[in-house]
Amino acid sequence: MGWLEYGFGPATVAEDQPATHVFYPIGQAIQFSLPVVFVAMTTRRLPRPARPHLGGMGLPLAFGLAVAAGPLLLYYVFLRGTSVFQDSPARIKTVLARFGADSPLGFVVFACFVSVPHSLLEEYYWRWFVFGRLRGLVARGWAIGLSSLGFAAFHVFPLNAYLSGHFFSAVLPFTVCVAAGGVAWAWLYERTGSVYAPWLSHLIVDASLFVVGYDLFFVRGSV
Repeated sequence: MGWLEYGFGPATVAEDQPATHVFYPIGQAIQFSLPVVFVAMTTRRLPRPARPHLGGMGLPLAFGLAVAAGPLLLYYVFLRGTSVFQDSPARIKTVLARFGADSPLGFVVFACFVSVPHSLLEEYYWRWFVFGRLRGLVARGWAIGLSSLGFAAFHVFPLNAYLSGHFFSAVLPFTVCVAAGGVAWAWLYERTGSVYAPWLSHLIVDASLFVVGYDLFFVRGSV
C-alpha cells in the first residue's frame, strides 16, 4: 500500500541487482493489465470505466478516516520512537532517492501520485477484478474474506522488508489493518457498485501512511 509497495521491489530487497529495476515495473504492469486481458478474452469486449459521481461519498469518507486512524494510532501511540523503526529512515531514503522524492516538496508530489492513481489501480484490481470474480464463484461473505486476505497478504512482504525482525509487534498488526481496509472496501464496492467509493477511502488511508513516512524520514530521520 502506498510507498510500501513502491519501495519493496528494487529499493529495499535487491539494491545490488539492477535487473530488478526493470522487472518490478514490468510485474506491476502485468498485474494491472491482467484484468483487462482476462475480461477481453472471456467476454470479447474491453471493460469501460464508469463516470465518477459524488453521490453517496459520505460513508466511504467515514470508512477511510476510521481505517486511517488504525495505523496512525498504532504508530504515534505505540511504535514511534521505539526500535521497531530504527532502520526505517535509511530504507525510506533509498526509496525516495530512486524517485527524486527525498525533499519535502518531492515527497508531497510522490505522495499525491501514489495515493491517488495507484490506489485507484488497486481498487480496480482487488475489488473490481478479484472480488468481482470471486463473487460470481462463492458466497458474498467468502468473496469479501478471500479477496481481503489476498489484498493483505500482498502487503506482508513489503511491510516485512521495512520492519524486518518485528513481525509480531509491527508487521502483523499493520497487516491486520490492511485486511480490515480490504473488507471495508469490498463491502463498499458491493454496496455502491462502483470502485470510486472504496477508492476515496483507500486514498485517505494511503495518505495516512505517507504521514508516517514523512515523520520517519524528515522528522525522526533529521533529514
